Amino acid sequence: MKGVDDIKVWRNALTELQECVKSVKGSEDEIFMRLKFSFDRLPNEKIKNCFLYCSLFHEDYLFKREELIEGWIDEGLMDGLRSREAAYDRGHAFLDVLEKNSLLERHLGRAIKMHDVVRDMAIRSIGPGVGYMVKTGMKLIEVPNEHGWARDLKKVSLMANDIAKIPVGLTPKCPTLSTLILSDNPLTEIPKSFFEDMSGLKVLDLSGTHVEALPSSTSKLKYLSALRLRGCERLKCLPSLEKLVALKKLDLRWASIEVVPQGMEMLTSLEYLDLIWTNLKEIPTGILSKLSSLQYLVVTSERGIHSVKINLEEVARLRKLEILECNFGDMQDFNYLLKEFENFQSFIAYQLLVGTEMDHNKDIHNPNYKCRLIISECDIGEECIVLPDKLQQLRIHKCKNIRSCLNKTVLSENATELGVCVISDCEETEYVVELDSSFSSSCKPVLDKLEQLRLWDLPRLWALVRMEGVATPPRVFSNLRILHLEGCSGMRKLLPLELLQAFQNLEVIEVDSCEQMEEIIASSDSDASSDKFSFTFPKLERLQLWRLPQLKSICSAKGVMVCDFIVQISIKECPELKRIPVQLPMLDNGQPSPPPHLTGIWINRPSKEWWESLEWDHPNAKNILQPFLIIF
Repeated sequence: MKGVDDIKVWRNALTELQECVKSVKGSEDEIFMRLKFSFDRLPNEKIKNCFLYCSLFHEDYLFKREELIEGWIDEGLMDGLRSREAAYDRGHAFLDVLEKNSLLERHLGRAIKMHDVVRDMAIRSIGPGVGYMVKTGMKLIEVPNEHGWARDLKKVSLMANDIAKIPVGLTPKCPTLSTLILSDNPLTEIPKSFFEDMSGLKVLDLSGTHVEALPSSTSKLKYLSALRLRGCERLKCLPSLEKLVALKKLDLRWASIEVVPQGMEMLTSLEYLDLIWTNLKEIPTGILSKLSSLQYLVVTSERGIHSVKINLEEVARLRKLEILECNFGDMQDFNYLLKEFENFQSFIAYQLLVGTEMDHNKDIHNPNYKCRLIISECDIGEECIVLPDKLQQLRIHKCKNIRSCLNKTVLSENATELGVCVISDCEETEYVVELDSSFSSSCKPVLDKLEQLRLWDLPRLWALVRMEGVATPPRVFSNLRILHLEGCSGMRKLLPLELLQAFQNLEVIEVDSCEQMEEIIASSDSDASSDKFSFTFPKLERLQLWRLPQLKSICSAKGVMVCDFIVQISIKECPELKRIPVQLPMLDNGQPSPPPHLTGIWINRPSKEWWESLEWDHPNAKNILQPFLIIF
């Protein structure tokens, strides 16, 4: 078909191809039977049903692992487990079985995909008369008429079509229908009577539709256990939920509701409530206290403008909570919740924002770090920042009266997992930590476990560590892998010489837009010696130095950096830098060779004179490294 641009010829080719597929039915049956063999050998019916659930989604749909497991929970395939963590654990175990049997495949890291051929096998395995209607991604502009809705239907998926309207008066008679998926359609209106004869409905998914309201018949779905309305940006109100006593999941993320639905306090079975980025201003007192079964509660800001007012005393009494995301007005509110919760050990994940909503342009959101604390625009003063159990990521943003950030932190007994610390826009911060006689022993575990330290826009930051009256400095930052500084305009020297041994696990050093930065490794009086000496970074892979107009040296004129695993060196707008002191491996003949893992030396449009004047540790180094030079 190369060079053919006539639509009629393409349509004819498609018809011929479809006929060709039908003509090789025997081959198709052979493939089907081999895949069916894998399906039939799955250990139990629950895993088989988990697999068949994936066929309700359109071709090439990419599942997030947690999203898929949540779908299985909604379907009742994880029933009998006491906690959400146990359900997730079983779900991951099921996923591993399905992957090992080649019925699901890993895609781009953590995503899950069902191959088109496997999906066809799944749909054929269901077979006629089992009660599935799957018409996904077929560009349908209307739902099937009443004759298309068989009375014995159990699951219907019409997701990802072009259905904008359901005809008035359409009332499918499907009393055994348990799952109805209409997500990702431009659906604007649902007739009042549409759900009248769907009395057995348990899962209703309208996510990503344009509905502005739900019909009153929704209130009669007394067996409904999951109502998914995520991304219904035009949805402003819901009918009364008073009679939906079986409801376990209510997902209103990115909906435009302005008030809590009527009757929500009656949902005593509710386990999952997602209200992130709605137009809610508050959850009235007396509602959360009734939802004693909640395991998952996400209530954050109104479209990122301000926090949703909630009763913290009621949140503190939700003893089954395992996932929590909410805002606190100030440190006092936050400390109150920490005091009321005996510990956070039962949590799978949490994100706690203290203070005002912040700009997320420079946020670090790594899915591997599920427990986060963000403190934004708070006056710390004499307050201590108590770090809850399981905390993995800490961000301190635009806080006042905080000279040494990590000196203000106090660990709870089980808070030993902090991996990332981000400190930004704190105008009074001078040090990350001060080591002196009053140094709190509870702060040391924070420094010992930390893997990433990111410092942004701290104009008065003078040093990472200040030491005063400490004879033997404690070993701090011993697990630090990534050190990133940007916009720290007052800092002149990055790594203190007396603590250099503490930074032996560094893999990445990035320094950007620090106007006064003169040295990366601070010099000492012993540098006056005529003998060469070395600084060893056994794991350093990336050295990036950008926009440092005063940077004169990376280390002392007699010093060299031993970086056997260096992969990339990147230099941009450092006009005063005259020497790159990376020691090159030496061959038996005495000549240098490139570092074995080096992929590139990135230089931002240097002048020829600057490049020619650049000094290396060996006179032949420039010629050896010329093939690795990349101008950007």
